[in-house]
Amino acid sequence: MNDEATPDDILAAEYALGLLEGEQLLAARGREASDPGFAAEVAQWQARLAPLLDTIDPQTPREEVWQQIERELGQSGDAAEIISLSTRLRRWKIAAGAAAAAAVAAISVIVLSPSQVPPPAGQQAPLAASIPIGDTQLRLAVTYLPDRRELLVSASGLAADGVHDHELWLVPQTEGTPLLSLGVIAPGEERRLQLDEVVAQEFADGSALLLTREPLGGKPADAEAGPVVAEGRMQII
Repeated sequence: MNDEATPDDILAAEYALGLLEGEQLLAARGREASDPGFAAEVAQWQARLAPLLDTIDPQTPREEVWQQIERELGQSGDAAEIISLSTRLRRWKIAAGAAAAAAVAAISVIVLSPSQVPPPAGQQAPLAASIPIGDTQLRLAVTYLPDRRELLVSASGLAADGVHDHELWLVPQTEGTPLLSLGVIAPGEERRLQLDEVVAQEFADGSALLLTREPLGGKPADAEAGPVVAEGRMQII
């Protein structure tokens, strides 16, 4: 087995850490929406890195340190080198903020694929689903973090039509139990949802997710859920 990180591994990790900007960020979002494999890698990194932000205190260098680095960059006469060093400086600044600890942890394990990093003993493994949208190449990325009862929903590749909304549902493990609404999808956005204990307990490896087409605002309280337009299943990552 090859344990060396591929360019896609590194790109997915940097995207999950929020280190990308401009064209790189747009390209990564496009990949996430159209490439199921890349979307799954991003979801896996998000699931692995998110808990680290709550466990390690960030350390931020003094502002004069950044100013000195910027001055030295400006004295370089090689345009290609300036671009390269400026990119590194941007990443250092971002990583030195609240995500600094997560960035260090990510680089320390990036030689392994996310699926090779086991969860801590006694902790339930994160779950993820990549849901295809109709006949398009778009996908809805859903990640569940059991230790925090949080659901990460990425709909960055979807666009609103101004006429309908789409609502995400969890099919409970107990047969005959009504569907559990996970909320209305926000096209073009990535959202972090806190789940109550009842809903969280229904998540498991193999749990089915449904995406329905609803009126604007979601399913009315006195109506049945709309037609199912996409479905997928949660899997351990």
